[in-house]
Amino acid sequence: MTFSRTFKVALLALLAACSLQAQAWIRSPATTFATLPVGTAHPEGITADAQGNLYVANFDVGKTAGPGNIVVFDRSGRLLRTLDVEGSSPLLLGIAFHPLTGALLVIDFGSKQVLRVDPQTGVTSLFSVIPGGTAAGPNALAFDALGNVYVSDSFQGKIWRTGSAGGAVSEWASDPLLTTAGVPPFGANGMAFNKAGTALFVANTGNDTVVRIPVAGGVAGAPAVFVNSINGADGLLVDGEDNLWVAANQADEIVVLDPSGKVVAKLGDFDGIDPHGSPRGLLFPASLVLSNGFVYVTNLSLDLRLFGLPQTVDSQWAASVTRHTVARIKAQIPPVQGR
Repeated sequence: MTFSRTFKVALLALLAACSLQAQAWIRSPATTFATLPVGTAHPEGITADAQGNLYVANFDVGKTAGPGNIVVFDRSGRLLRTLDVEGSSPLLLGIAFHPLTGALLVIDFGSKQVLRVDPQTGVTSLFSVIPGGTAAGPNALAFDALGNVYVSDSFQGKIWRTGSAGGAVSEWASDPLLTTAGVPPFGANGMAFNKAGTALFVANTGNDTVVRIPVAGGVAGAPAVFVNSINGADGLLVDGEDNLWVAANQADEIVVLDPSGKVVAKLGDFDGIDPHGSPRGLLFPASLVLSNGFVYVTNLSLDLRLFGLPQTVDSQWAASVTRHTVARIKAQIPPVQGR
C-alpha cells in the first residue's frame, strides 16, 4: 500500500498534535511517604509542625468507638508515635496547629466538636462544639491573620467562626453553594484564605467546585463559584504565590490553579495496589499540607458503599486496601508542555 506525500505530511501533523495533547500535563509522581501502623486506617486530615513532623488524623470507619488516632511521622517518614485522642470518636477529620497560639486542633466529626490535643500525649480539652446536632458535618479548619478559627460544615452548608481561644462559634457564612446533593455527599470541605486575607476559598466535594467568599473587615461577602469541574474537590491549600492546590478525591490527582482560576498543573496519579495491600500514588486523596519542600497528601482510600452510598470510581480499589498510606509530591509546578 502506498500513500501520497500530502497524506503522510497530514498524518504526521495529526500524530504530533495528539502527542502534544497527551503530554500537556507533566505529572510529578506521588510517591509513598509513610505507611500507617497496623490498627490505624483511613488517614484524612494532615498538618506539619515547625520541625517538619507530620500529624495525620484518621477517619477510621472500621472502628465502632473511640478513641480516634493521630499518627505522627518525622520528616523522613519514620513513625514517632500514635496518639489516642482522649474522649474522641474514631472519625477525625481536619487537623492543624493554630498559627498564633500553637495549639493542635482536630475536628471530631463523630462528636461534632473541635478538640485541643496535646501533641505528645493525646490528652484533650474541648475547643468548640458545632451546632446542629446530628445535622452538623464539621470538616476542615482555616485561620485568619487575627487568629480566628473557621470550621467548614459539609452538611449544613455553613462556615463557623470562633476566636483563637475557642468557645462558642458563630455563623460566619451560609449559602446553598456550600451544600450539595452530589457524591461524595460533602459540601463545604477544605478551605484556605488568600495571602491578603480578602477571600476564603472553599472546596465543595459533591459539587466538584471551589467557592470564593470575599472578605472585607472580617465580614463574609456573597459566595460565588470560583471554578467548576474538579472531580471530588476535597482538601485545599493556598501557597505563597496564591496558587490553589486542590485534592481531587475522585480523580486521584492534585489540581493546581493560579490566582485567576486557570489550571496550571495536575499532579500525581493512582498506580494500583502493591502486594502489601497499600495504594501506589494517590487513592481518594483527602487532605494536603505543604512542608519540607513537598506537598504531603493523605490517601483516605474510602469505599463509600460502606455508608450505603452509590459506588464511585474508586470504591472497588479502596475496598482492597489493607494498609493505608500518606503520599508526597514535590512542591513544584511543572511547566505545561506545548504551551
